[in-house]
Amino acid sequence: MKESVGYKSIKIKGWLQFLIVIAGLILVASASSFFRLRYDLTEDKRFTLSQPTHNVLTHLKNDIYIQVYLDGEIPIPLKRLKRSVGEMLDEFRIASGRKIDYEFINPSAGKDARTRDTQYQNLVKKGLIPIRLDAGDAEGGSTQKIIFPGMIVNYNGIEVPVNFLKNNQAIPYEQNILHSVEGLEYEMIQTIATLSSDTIKKVAFLEGQGEIPEIETADITYNLAKFFTIDRGTIGGKTGILDKYAAVVIAGPENVFSESDKLVLDQYIMNGGKVMWLIDEVAVNSDSLVFGETVGIYRPLNIEDQLFRYGVRINPAIVQDIECVKIRLMVMSGGTRQQVVPAPWVYYPLLRPAADHPITRNLNRVEGQFVNYIDTVGLDPAIRKKILLSTSNLSRIISPPVIIRLKEAELPLVEKEFNKPNLPVAVLLEGIFPSAFKNRMTGNLTDDKNLRIMTESKRTRMIVIADADIIRNEVKRSGLNETPLALGKDKYTLQEYGNKDFLINCINWLVDNNGIMELRSRELKLRLLNTKLIKTERLKWQIINIAGPVILVILAGIIYSYFRKKIYTRYL
Repeated sequence: MKESVGYKSIKIKGWLQFLIVIAGLILVASASSFFRLRYDLTEDKRFTLSQPTHNVLTHLKNDIYIQVYLDGEIPIPLKRLKRSVGEMLDEFRIASGRKIDYEFINPSAGKDARTRDTQYQNLVKKGLIPIRLDAGDAEGGSTQKIIFPGMIVNYNGIEVPVNFLKNNQAIPYEQNILHSVEGLEYEMIQTIATLSSDTIKKVAFLEGQGEIPEIETADITYNLAKFFTIDRGTIGGKTGILDKYAAVVIAGPENVFSESDKLVLDQYIMNGGKVMWLIDEVAVNSDSLVFGETVGIYRPLNIEDQLFRYGVRINPAIVQDIECVKIRLMVMSGGTRQQVVPAPWVYYPLLRPAADHPITRNLNRVEGQFVNYIDTVGLDPAIRKKILLSTSNLSRIISPPVIIRLKEAELPLVEKEFNKPNLPVAVLLEGIFPSAFKNRMTGNLTDDKNLRIMTESKRTRMIVIADADIIRNEVKRSGLNETPLALGKDKYTLQEYGNKDFLINCINWLVDNNGIMELRSRELKLRLLNTKLIKTERLKWQIINIAGPVILVILAGIIYSYFRKKIYTRYL
Protein backbone atom coordinates (compact mmCIF):
# COMPACT_ATOMS: atom_id res chain seq x y z
CA MET A 1 0.00 0.00 0.00
CA LYS A 2 2.79 2.40 0.86
CA GLU A 3 4.53 1.58 -2.42
CA SER A 4 1.34 2.42 -4.37
CA VAL A 5 0.95 5.76 -2.55
CA GLY A 6 4.62 6.62 -3.21
CA TYR A 7 4.26 5.77 -6.88
CA LYS A 8 1.21 8.04 -7.18
CA SER A 9 2.98 10.93 -5.43
CA ILE A 10 5.92 10.66 -7.84
CA LYS A 11 3.54 10.65 -10.77
CA ILE A 12 1.70 13.74 -9.47
CA LYS A 13 5.01 15.46 -8.76
CA GLY A 14 6.18 14.75 -12.31
CA TRP A 15 3.04 16.26 -13.80
CA LEU A 16 3.36 19.31 -11.57
CA GLN A 17 6.96 19.82 -12.69
CA PHE A 18 5.89 19.46 -16.32
CA LEU A 19 3.10 22.05 -15.89
CA ILE A 20 5.43 24.43 -14.06
CA VAL A 21 7.98 24.22 -16.91
CA ILE A 22 5.29 24.85 -19.55
CA ALA A 23 3.88 27.80 -17.57
CA GLY A 24 7.39 29.21 -17.14
CA LEU A 25 8.10 28.97 -20.88
CA ILE A 26 4.82 30.73 -21.69
CA LEU A 27 5.61 33.44 -19.14
CA VAL A 28 9.13 33.98 -20.54
CA ALA A 29 7.82 34.08 -24.12
CA SER A 30 5.18 36.64 -23.16
CA ALA A 31 7.66 38.80 -21.28
CA SER A 32 10.23 38.66 -24.09
CA SER A 33 7.72 40.20 -26.51
CA PHE A 34 8.00 43.44 -24.54
CA PHE A 35 11.82 43.52 -24.81
CA ARG A 36 13.99 43.62 -27.92
CA LEU A 37 17.21 41.84 -27.12
CA ARG A 38 19.42 41.12 -30.11
CA TYR A 39 22.95 39.75 -29.98
CA ASP A 40 25.19 39.33 -33.01
CA LEU A 41 27.43 36.36 -32.24
CA THR A 42 29.06 36.21 -35.71
CA GLU A 43 32.78 36.90 -35.85
CA ASP A 44 32.49 39.56 -38.59
CA LYS A 45 29.32 41.16 -37.09
CA ARG A 46 27.37 40.66 -40.29
CA PHE A 47 24.03 41.32 -38.55
CA THR A 48 25.12 44.54 -36.83
CA LEU A 49 24.20 47.85 -38.45
CA SER A 50 26.69 50.71 -38.34
CA GLN A 51 26.06 53.91 -36.41
CA PRO A 52 25.59 56.06 -39.57
CA THR A 53 22.92 53.59 -40.73
CA HIS A 54 21.15 53.77 -37.36
CA ASN A 55 21.25 57.57 -37.51
CA VAL A 56 19.53 57.61 -40.90
CA LEU A 57 16.92 54.97 -40.05
CA THR A 58 15.92 56.42 -36.67
CA HIS A 59 15.26 59.83 -38.25
CA LEU A 60 12.97 58.64 -41.05
CA LYS A 61 9.87 60.81 -41.23
CA ASN A 62 7.81 58.73 -43.66
CA ASP A 63 7.42 55.07 -44.54
CA ILE A 64 9.58 53.38 -47.18
CA TYR A 65 8.40 50.51 -49.34
CA ILE A 66 11.00 48.32 -51.08
CA GLN A 67 10.34 45.87 -53.91
CA VAL A 68 13.10 43.27 -54.30
CA TYR A 69 13.05 41.52 -57.69
CA LEU A 70 15.07 38.49 -56.64
CA ASP A 71 12.62 35.63 -56.29
CA GLY A 72 11.47 32.51 -58.13
CA GLU A 73 13.69 29.76 -59.51
CA ILE A 74 17.21 31.15 -59.09
CA PRO A 75 20.64 29.49 -58.64
CA ILE A 76 21.79 28.57 -55.14
CA PRO A 77 24.40 31.38 -54.86
CA LEU A 78 21.70 33.94 -55.67
CA LYS A 79 19.44 32.30 -53.08
CA ARG A 80 22.15 33.02 -50.51
CA LEU A 81 22.25 36.61 -51.72
CA LYS A 82 18.44 36.76 -51.45
CA ARG A 83 18.63 35.50 -47.85
CA SER A 84 21.23 38.15 -47.01
CA VAL A 85 19.05 40.87 -48.55
CA GLY A 86 16.08 39.69 -46.48
CA GLU A 87 18.15 39.62 -43.29
CA MET A 88 19.48 43.13 -43.95
CA LEU A 89 15.99 44.47 -44.65
CA ASP A 90 14.75 42.89 -41.42
CA GLU A 91 17.47 44.75 -39.54
CA PHE A 92 16.51 47.97 -41.34
CA ARG A 93 12.86 47.49 -40.45
CA ILE A 94 13.62 46.98 -36.75
CA ALA A 95 16.05 49.91 -36.55
CA SER A 96 13.56 52.24 -38.29
CA GLY A 97 10.73 51.40 -35.92
CA ARG A 98 8.94 49.43 -38.65
CA LYS A 99 8.87 52.35 -41.07
CA ILE A 100 10.41 50.12 -43.73
CA ASP A 101 8.39 47.41 -45.42
CA TYR A 102 9.43 45.15 -48.26
CA GLU A 103 8.42 42.24 -50.44
CA PHE A 104 10.21 39.85 -52.78
CA ILE A 105 8.79 39.72 -56.30
CA ASN A 106 9.40 37.18 -59.06
CA PRO A 107 9.77 39.25 -62.26
CA SER A 108 9.20 36.10 -64.33
CA ALA A 109 5.86 35.24 -62.77
CA GLY A 110 3.80 36.40 -65.75
CA LYS A 111 1.31 34.01 -67.33
CA ASP A 112 2.79 34.27 -70.82
CA ALA A 113 5.92 35.48 -72.60
CA ARG A 114 4.33 38.79 -73.58
CA THR A 115 3.46 39.66 -69.98
CA ARG A 116 6.96 38.75 -68.82
CA ASP A 117 8.60 40.82 -71.58
CA THR A 118 6.48 43.83 -70.58
CA GLN A 119 7.55 43.39 -66.97
CA TYR A 120 11.21 43.12 -68.01
CA GLN A 121 11.01 46.30 -70.08
CA ASN A 122 9.39 48.21 -67.24
CA LEU A 123 12.12 47.16 -64.81
CA VAL A 124 14.86 48.15 -67.26
CA LYS A 125 13.22 51.56 -67.75
CA LYS A 126 13.20 52.01 -63.98
CA GLY A 127 16.97 51.40 -63.91
CA LEU A 128 17.37 47.75 -62.88
CA ILE A 129 20.09 45.87 -64.76
CA PRO A 130 19.18 42.30 -65.81
CA ILE A 131 21.59 39.38 -66.02
CA ARG A 132 21.19 36.27 -68.14
CA LEU A 133 21.96 32.84 -66.68
CA ASP A 134 21.93 29.40 -68.27
CA ALA A 135 19.62 27.00 -66.41
CA GLY A 136 19.05 23.28 -67.01
CA ASP A 137 15.62 22.04 -68.06
CA ALA A 138 13.77 18.77 -67.47
CA GLU A 139 14.93 17.28 -70.76
CA GLY A 140 18.63 17.73 -70.05
CA GLY A 141 19.03 20.86 -72.16
CA SER A 142 19.59 24.42 -71.06
CA THR A 143 17.53 27.59 -71.18
CA GLN A 144 18.36 31.19 -70.47
CA LYS A 145 16.82 32.86 -67.43
CA ILE A 146 16.59 36.61 -66.98
CA ILE A 147 17.18 37.72 -63.39
CA PHE A 148 17.01 41.22 -61.90
CA PRO A 149 19.27 41.26 -58.81
CA GLY A 150 18.09 44.63 -57.58
CA MET A 151 15.36 46.55 -55.80
CA ILE A 152 13.16 49.60 -56.23
CA VAL A 153 13.04 51.91 -53.20
CA ASN A 154 9.78 53.91 -52.94
CA TYR A 155 9.65 57.05 -50.77
CA ASN A 156 7.02 59.77 -51.02
CA GLY A 157 6.12 58.70 -54.55
CA ILE A 158 9.73 58.69 -55.74
CA GLU A 159 11.23 55.45 -57.06
CA VAL A 160 15.00 54.84 -57.11
CA PRO A 161 16.65 51.62 -58.39
CA VAL A 162 19.39 49.84 -56.45
CA ASN A 163 21.46 47.20 -58.28
CA PHE A 164 23.28 45.25 -55.58
CA LEU A 165 24.93 42.40 -57.53
CA LYS A 166 28.64 42.96 -58.19
CA ASN A 167 29.81 41.56 -61.52
CA ASN A 168 33.59 41.62 -61.59
CA GLN A 169 34.67 39.21 -64.31
CA ALA A 170 38.21 39.04 -62.94
CA ILE A 171 37.17 37.15 -59.78
CA PRO A 172 35.19 33.93 -59.13
CA TYR A 173 31.40 33.92 -59.01
CA GLU A 174 31.32 33.10 -55.27
CA GLN A 175 33.60 36.07 -54.59
CA ASN A 176 31.23 38.35 -56.49
CA ILE A 177 28.34 37.15 -54.32
CA LEU A 178 30.40 37.84 -51.19
CA HIS A 179 31.28 41.34 -52.39
CA SER A 180 27.60 41.93 -53.11
CA VAL A 181 26.70 40.93 -49.56
CA GLU A 182 29.46 43.16 -48.17
CA GLY A 183 28.08 46.14 -50.07
CA LEU A 184 24.40 45.63 -49.25
CA GLU A 185 24.24 47.97 -46.26
CA TYR A 186 26.02 50.78 -48.15
CA GLU A 187 24.00 50.45 -51.37
CA MET A 188 20.70 50.48 -49.49
CA ILE A 189 21.38 53.14 -46.87
CA GLN A 190 23.00 55.50 -49.40
CA THR A 191 19.77 55.51 -51.41
CA ILE A 192 17.54 55.82 -48.33
CA ALA A 193 19.66 58.67 -46.93
CA THR A 194 19.44 60.57 -50.22
CA LEU A 195 15.68 60.09 -50.55
CA SER A 196 14.91 61.04 -46.96
CA SER A 197 17.25 64.04 -46.78
CA ASP A 198 15.65 67.47 -46.38
CA THR A 199 18.24 69.05 -48.68
CA ILE A 200 19.82 67.86 -51.92
CA LYS A 201 23.45 68.77 -52.41
CA LYS A 202 24.62 70.41 -55.62
CA VAL A 203 27.50 69.39 -57.87
CA ALA A 204 28.88 71.64 -60.63
CA PHE A 205 30.58 70.64 -63.89
CA LEU A 206 32.81 73.51 -64.95
CA GLU A 207 32.75 74.87 -68.50
CA GLY A 208 34.68 77.61 -70.27
CA GLN A 209 38.05 75.91 -70.78
CA GLY A 210 37.03 73.47 -73.51
CA GLU A 211 35.92 70.72 -71.12
CA ILE A 212 34.37 67.47 -72.34
CA PRO A 213 30.97 68.26 -73.96
CA GLU A 214 27.79 67.58 -72.02
CA ILE A 215 26.68 64.76 -74.33
CA GLU A 216 29.94 62.91 -73.62
CA THR A 217 29.42 63.11 -69.86
CA ALA A 218 25.67 62.42 -70.07
CA ASP A 219 25.81 58.94 -68.53
CA ILE A 220 27.72 59.93 -65.40
CA THR A 221 25.54 63.05 -65.09
CA TYR A 222 22.40 60.89 -65.22
CA ASN A 223 23.71 58.56 -62.51
CA LEU A 224 24.92 61.39 -60.26
CA ALA A 225 21.51 63.05 -60.61
CA LYS A 226 20.07 60.22 -58.49
CA PHE A 227 21.97 61.70 -55.53
CA PHE A 228 22.66 65.36 -56.38
CA THR A 229 21.45 68.37 -58.32
CA ILE A 230 23.80 68.75 -61.29
CA ASP A 231 24.63 72.16 -62.80
CA ARG A 232 27.00 73.23 -65.57
CA GLY A 233 28.50 76.66 -66.06
CA THR A 234 31.51 78.94 -66.28
CA ILE A 235 33.34 80.69 -63.45
CA GLY A 236 33.86 83.99 -65.25
CA GLY A 237 36.22 85.21 -62.53
CA LYS A 238 33.31 85.75 -60.10
CA THR A 239 34.42 85.11 -56.54
CA GLY A 240 32.01 83.06 -54.44
CA ILE A 241 30.13 81.71 -57.46
CA LEU A 242 31.02 78.13 -56.44
CA ASP A 243 30.25 78.43 -52.73
CA LYS A 244 26.76 76.87 -53.02
CA TYR A 245 28.16 73.64 -54.49
CA ALA A 246 29.20 70.64 -52.41
CA ALA A 247 31.70 69.57 -55.09
CA VAL A 248 33.07 70.77 -58.43
CA VAL A 249 34.08 68.55 -61.36
CA ILE A 250 36.69 69.74 -63.85
CA ALA A 251 36.47 67.23 -66.71
CA GLY A 252 39.10 67.42 -69.44
CA PRO A 253 39.85 71.11 -70.02
CA GLU A 254 41.70 71.84 -73.26
CA ASN A 255 42.31 75.57 -72.87
CA VAL A 256 44.47 77.54 -70.47
CA PHE A 257 42.93 78.63 -67.16
CA SER A 258 42.95 82.35 -66.48
CA GLU A 259 44.48 83.60 -63.25
CA SER A 260 41.14 85.03 -62.14
CA ASP A 261 39.40 81.65 -62.55
CA LYS A 262 42.27 79.97 -60.71
CA LEU A 263 41.76 82.42 -57.84
CA VAL A 264 38.05 81.58 -57.62
CA LEU A 265 38.84 77.83 -57.54
CA ASP A 266 41.59 78.34 -54.96
CA GLN A 267 39.38 80.32 -52.59
CA TYR A 268 36.55 77.82 -53.04
CA ILE A 269 38.97 75.13 -51.85
CA MET A 270 40.21 77.34 -49.00
CA ASN A 271 36.59 77.62 -47.81
CA GLY A 272 36.27 73.84 -47.64
CA GLY A 273 35.11 73.17 -51.21
CA LYS A 274 35.79 69.80 -52.85
CA VAL A 275 37.14 69.36 -56.37
CA MET A 276 37.57 66.38 -58.68
CA TRP A 277 40.19 67.17 -61.31
CA LEU A 278 40.31 65.08 -64.51
CA ILE A 279 43.27 66.46 -66.42
CA ASP A 280 45.22 65.44 -69.55
CA GLU A 281 48.63 67.08 -69.88
CA VAL A 282 49.20 65.39 -73.25
CA ALA A 283 46.65 66.09 -76.00
CA VAL A 284 45.80 63.12 -78.23
CA ASN A 285 43.09 63.21 -80.88
CA SER A 286 41.92 59.60 -80.90
CA ASP A 287 39.49 60.26 -83.77
CA SER A 288 42.49 60.62 -86.08
CA LEU A 289 43.30 56.93 -85.56
CA VAL A 290 40.73 56.08 -88.24
CA PHE A 291 43.38 57.32 -90.68
CA GLY A 292 45.98 55.01 -89.11
CA GLU A 293 47.86 57.38 -86.82
CA THR A 294 47.62 60.37 -84.52
CA VAL A 295 50.00 62.50 -82.48
CA GLY A 296 50.46 63.23 -78.79
CA ILE A 297 51.51 66.81 -77.91
CA TYR A 298 52.28 68.41 -74.55
CA ARG A 299 49.47 70.81 -73.60
CA PRO A 300 50.01 72.88 -70.44
CA LEU A 301 46.85 74.31 -68.87
CA ASN A 302 48.28 76.86 -66.41
CA ILE A 303 47.04 74.91 -63.40
CA GLU A 304 50.26 72.96 -62.88
CA ASP A 305 51.54 75.40 -60.24
CA GLN A 306 48.23 75.27 -58.37
CA LEU A 307 48.14 71.46 -58.23
CA PHE A 308 51.79 71.45 -57.19
CA ARG A 309 50.94 73.62 -54.17
CA TYR A 310 48.19 71.17 -53.25
CA GLY A 311 50.63 68.23 -53.35
CA VAL A 312 50.58 66.58 -56.80
CA ARG A 313 52.16 66.90 -60.22
CA ILE A 314 50.66 65.45 -63.40
CA ASN A 315 53.54 64.37 -65.58
CA PRO A 316 53.22 65.11 -69.32
CA ALA A 317 53.88 61.56 -70.50
CA ILE A 318 51.68 58.81 -71.93
CA VAL A 319 51.44 55.49 -70.13
CA GLN A 320 51.58 52.15 -71.94
CA ASP A 321 50.50 48.98 -70.14
CA ILE A 322 50.49 45.31 -71.13
CA GLU A 323 47.31 44.84 -69.07
CA CYS A 324 45.09 46.77 -71.44
CA VAL A 325 41.88 46.85 -73.44
CA LYS A 326 41.71 44.90 -76.68
CA ILE A 327 40.60 46.79 -79.77
CA ARG A 328 39.21 45.39 -83.02
CA LEU A 329 41.66 45.48 -85.92
CA MET A 330 41.14 44.66 -89.57
CA VAL A 331 44.04 42.43 -90.64
CA MET A 332 44.87 40.57 -93.83
CA SER A 333 44.30 36.82 -93.89
CA GLY A 334 45.37 34.57 -96.74
CA GLY A 335 46.87 37.41 -98.74
CA THR A 336 43.69 39.23 -99.74
CA ARG A 337 41.01 38.39 -97.20
CA GLN A 338 40.42 40.86 -94.37
CA GLN A 339 39.46 39.66 -90.91
CA VAL A 340 38.54 41.47 -87.69
CA VAL A 341 40.64 40.30 -84.73
CA PRO A 342 41.05 41.63 -81.16
CA ALA A 343 44.48 43.10 -80.43
CA PRO A 344 45.92 44.57 -77.20
CA TRP A 345 46.11 48.36 -77.31
CA VAL A 346 48.68 49.41 -74.71
CA TYR A 347 47.48 53.03 -74.79
CA TYR A 348 44.18 51.94 -73.13
CA PRO A 349 45.39 50.52 -69.79
CA LEU A 350 43.14 48.65 -67.37
CA LEU A 351 43.88 50.52 -64.16
CA ARG A 352 44.01 48.74 -60.82
CA PRO A 353 41.81 50.11 -58.02
CA ALA A 354 43.30 50.20 -54.53
CA ALA A 355 41.88 47.32 -52.50
CA ASP A 356 42.10 49.06 -49.11
CA HIS A 357 40.01 52.21 -49.56
CA PRO A 358 36.20 52.64 -49.51
CA ILE A 359 36.20 54.45 -52.86
CA THR A 360 37.85 51.64 -54.79
CA ARG A 361 37.16 48.51 -52.75
CA ASN A 362 35.58 45.68 -54.79
CA LEU A 363 35.62 47.71 -58.02
CA ASN A 364 36.14 46.34 -61.51
CA ARG A 365 39.26 47.47 -63.37
CA VAL A 366 38.93 51.02 -64.70
CA GLU A 367 39.50 51.70 -68.39
CA GLY A 368 41.85 54.54 -69.25
CA GLN A 369 42.74 56.11 -72.59
CA PHE A 370 46.07 57.83 -73.30
CA VAL A 371 46.67 58.10 -69.57
CA ASN A 372 49.23 60.35 -67.87
CA TYR A 373 50.66 59.61 -64.43
CA ILE A 374 51.00 61.47 -61.14
CA ASP A 375 53.79 62.22 -58.70
CA THR A 376 52.95 63.21 -55.14
CA VAL A 377 55.12 66.15 -54.05
CA GLY A 378 55.90 67.83 -50.75
CA LEU A 379 56.08 66.48 -47.22
CA ASP A 380 53.34 68.57 -45.65
CA PRO A 381 52.02 66.47 -42.71
CA ALA A 382 48.68 68.33 -42.90
CA ILE A 383 47.90 66.67 -46.27
CA ARG A 384 47.20 62.95 -46.43
CA LYS A 385 47.63 61.28 -49.84
CA LYS A 386 46.19 58.00 -51.05
CA ILE A 387 46.70 56.41 -54.47
CA LEU A 388 43.32 55.21 -55.79
CA LEU A 389 44.22 53.99 -59.29
CA SER A 390 47.52 52.75 -60.66
CA THR A 391 48.93 50.86 -63.60
CA SER A 392 49.98 47.22 -63.49
CA ASN A 393 53.46 45.82 -62.86
CA LEU A 394 54.09 45.87 -66.62
CA SER A 395 53.86 49.48 -67.72
CA ARG A 396 56.11 52.15 -69.19
CA ILE A 397 55.96 55.78 -70.34
CA ILE A 398 56.63 57.66 -73.57
CA SER A 399 57.19 61.41 -73.72
CA PRO A 400 55.63 63.83 -76.20
CA PRO A 401 55.76 64.76 -78.97
CA VAL A 402 55.05 61.24 -80.16
CA ILE A 403 53.37 59.67 -83.18
CA ILE A 404 50.90 56.93 -82.28
CA ARG A 405 50.24 54.42 -85.04
CA LEU A 406 47.44 51.88 -85.10
CA LYS A 407 49.84 49.28 -86.48
CA GLU A 408 51.56 49.20 -83.08
CA ALA A 409 48.76 46.88 -81.93
CA GLU A 410 50.10 44.20 -84.26
CA LEU A 411 53.59 44.26 -82.72
CA PRO A 412 54.61 41.65 -80.12
CA LEU A 413 54.86 42.92 -76.54
CA VAL A 414 58.19 42.39 -74.77
CA GLU A 415 57.61 42.33 -71.02
CA LYS A 416 61.13 43.40 -70.02
CA GLU A 417 60.64 46.69 -71.88
CA PHE A 418 57.71 47.61 -69.62
CA ASN A 419 59.84 48.58 -66.64
CA LYS A 420 57.79 51.31 -64.89
CA PRO A 421 55.45 49.41 -62.55
CA ASN A 422 52.51 50.72 -60.51
CA LEU A 423 52.39 54.28 -61.82
CA PRO A 424 49.80 56.38 -59.91
CA VAL A 425 46.95 57.67 -62.08
CA ALA A 426 44.41 58.86 -59.47
CA VAL A 427 45.25 60.32 -56.05
CA LEU A 428 43.04 61.36 -53.13
CA LEU A 429 44.24 64.37 -51.11
CA GLU A 430 42.75 65.13 -47.68
CA GLY A 431 43.67 67.72 -45.09
CA ILE A 432 44.53 71.40 -44.87
CA PHE A 433 45.91 72.92 -48.09
CA PRO A 434 48.02 76.05 -48.59
CA SER A 435 46.64 78.64 -50.98
CA ALA A 436 48.23 78.89 -54.44
CA PHE A 437 47.88 82.68 -54.08
CA LYS A 438 49.66 83.04 -50.78
CA ASN A 439 52.05 86.04 -50.86
CA ARG A 440 50.71 87.09 -54.28
CA MET A 441 49.13 90.34 -55.44
CA THR A 442 45.52 89.60 -56.37
CA GLY A 443 44.00 93.07 -56.73
CA ASN A 444 44.02 92.92 -60.53
CA LEU A 445 42.43 89.42 -60.59
CA THR A 446 39.04 90.24 -59.10
CA ASP A 447 36.50 93.04 -59.03
CA ASP A 448 35.61 92.20 -55.43
CA LYS A 449 37.50 94.82 -53.45
CA ASN A 450 36.34 93.33 -50.14
CA LEU A 451 37.80 89.91 -50.86
CA ARG A 452 40.18 88.72 -48.18
CA ILE A 453 42.48 86.01 -49.44
CA MET A 454 42.49 82.88 -47.29
CA THR A 455 46.01 81.46 -47.23
CA GLU A 456 45.10 78.16 -45.57
CA SER A 457 42.10 75.95 -46.22
CA LYS A 458 39.57 74.44 -43.91
CA ARG A 459 39.86 70.67 -43.68
CA THR A 460 38.75 69.42 -47.09
CA ARG A 461 39.31 66.84 -49.85
CA MET A 462 40.13 66.66 -53.53
CA ILE A 463 40.79 63.93 -56.08
CA VAL A 464 43.21 64.34 -58.99
CA ILE A 465 42.91 61.96 -61.97
CA ALA A 466 45.50 62.03 -64.77
CA ASP A 467 43.06 60.95 -67.47
CA ALA A 468 39.95 62.85 -68.54
CA ASP A 469 38.68 60.00 -70.72
CA ILE A 470 37.76 58.01 -67.59
CA ILE A 471 34.60 60.15 -67.39
CA ARG A 472 33.88 60.26 -71.14
CA ASN A 473 31.08 58.04 -72.50
CA GLU A 474 30.84 57.09 -76.16
CA VAL A 475 28.08 58.61 -78.27
CA LYS A 476 26.06 56.88 -80.97
CA ARG A 477 25.40 59.35 -83.78
CA SER A 478 22.78 58.86 -86.47
CA GLY A 479 22.19 61.94 -88.56
CA LEU A 480 21.36 64.75 -86.19
CA ASN A 481 20.49 62.37 -83.36
CA GLU A 482 23.01 61.75 -80.58
CA THR A 483 22.56 58.95 -78.04
CA PRO A 484 25.01 58.59 -75.13
CA LEU A 485 26.16 55.03 -74.45
CA ALA A 486 26.81 53.51 -71.04
CA LEU A 487 30.04 54.70 -69.44
CA GLY A 488 32.69 52.00 -69.08
CA LYS A 489 30.85 49.37 -71.13
CA ASP A 490 32.63 47.80 -74.10
CA LYS A 491 30.17 47.94 -76.98
CA TYR A 492 31.71 44.86 -78.61
CA THR A 493 32.35 42.48 -75.71
CA LEU A 494 29.70 44.07 -73.40
CA GLN A 495 32.22 43.87 -70.57
CA GLU A 496 31.62 46.49 -67.88
CA TYR A 497 34.58 48.34 -66.41
CA GLY A 498 34.54 50.20 -63.12
CA ASN A 499 34.60 53.77 -64.49
CA LYS A 500 31.05 54.68 -63.50
CA ASP A 501 31.20 53.20 -59.99
CA PHE A 502 34.61 54.75 -59.40
CA LEU A 503 33.47 58.27 -60.29
CA ILE A 504 30.22 58.02 -58.31
CA ASN A 505 32.18 56.78 -55.29
CA CYS A 506 34.64 59.65 -55.71
CA ILE A 507 31.89 62.28 -55.57
CA ASN A 508 30.13 60.54 -52.68
CA TRP A 509 33.40 60.41 -50.75
CA LEU A 510 34.11 64.09 -51.37
CA VAL A 511 30.73 65.26 -50.06
CA ASP A 512 30.17 62.56 -47.41
CA ASN A 513 29.83 64.17 -43.99
CA ASN A 514 27.99 61.36 -42.19
CA GLY A 515 30.40 58.44 -42.60
CA ILE A 516 28.19 56.36 -44.90
CA MET A 517 30.99 55.82 -47.44
CA GLU A 518 33.03 54.06 -44.74
CA LEU A 519 30.54 51.19 -45.00
CA ARG A 520 32.24 50.17 -48.26
CA SER A 521 35.19 49.03 -46.11
CA ARG A 522 33.08 46.28 -44.57
CA GLU A 523 34.67 42.85 -45.00
CA LEU A 524 33.04 39.45 -44.59
CA LYS A 525 34.83 36.13 -44.67
CA LEU A 526 33.97 33.64 -47.37
CA ARG A 527 33.55 30.28 -45.62
CA LEU A 528 33.47 27.59 -48.28
CA LEU A 529 33.86 23.84 -47.88
CA ASN A 530 37.29 22.39 -48.54
CA THR A 531 36.83 20.77 -51.96
CA LYS A 532 39.99 18.68 -51.54
CA LEU A 533 38.78 17.13 -48.28
CA ILE A 534 35.34 16.59 -49.78
CA LYS A 535 36.85 14.37 -52.45
CA THR A 536 39.32 12.45 -50.26
CA GLU A 537 37.10 11.98 -47.18
CA ARG A 538 33.69 11.79 -48.83
CA LEU A 539 32.81 8.28 -47.57
CA LYS A 540 33.79 9.06 -43.98
CA TRP A 541 31.58 12.13 -43.78
CA GLN A 542 28.70 10.34 -45.48
CA ILE A 543 28.82 7.61 -42.81
CA ILE A 544 29.06 10.20 -40.01
CA ASN A 545 26.12 12.22 -41.34
CA ILE A 546 23.89 9.20 -42.04
CA ALA A 547 24.77 6.79 -39.23
CA GLY A 548 25.73 9.37 -36.59
CA PRO A 549 22.21 10.65 -35.81
CA VAL A 550 20.82 7.11 -35.72
CA ILE A 551 23.49 5.99 -33.25
CA LEU A 552 22.86 9.05 -31.04
CA VAL A 553 19.12 8.30 -30.92
CA ILE A 554 19.76 4.64 -29.98
CA LEU A 555 22.22 5.65 -27.22
CA ALA A 556 19.77 8.23 -25.88
CA GLY A 557 17.03 5.57 -25.75
CA ILE A 558 19.26 3.09 -23.93
CA ILE A 559 20.34 5.69 -21.36
CA TYR A 560 16.75 6.83 -20.82
CA SER A 561 15.50 3.23 -20.33
CA TYR A 562 18.32 2.46 -17.93
CA PHE A 563 17.60 5.41 -15.61
CA ARG A 564 13.83 4.94 -15.88
CA LYS A 565 14.12 1.33 -14.73
CA LYS A 566 16.51 2.30 -11.96
CA ILE A 567 14.09 4.91 -10.56
CA TYR A 568 10.81 3.01 -10.78
CA THR A 569 12.06 -0.40 -9.61
CA ARG A 570 12.45 1.09 -6.12
CA TYR A 571 8.67 1.25 -5.74
CA LEU A 572 7.70 -2.08 -7.25
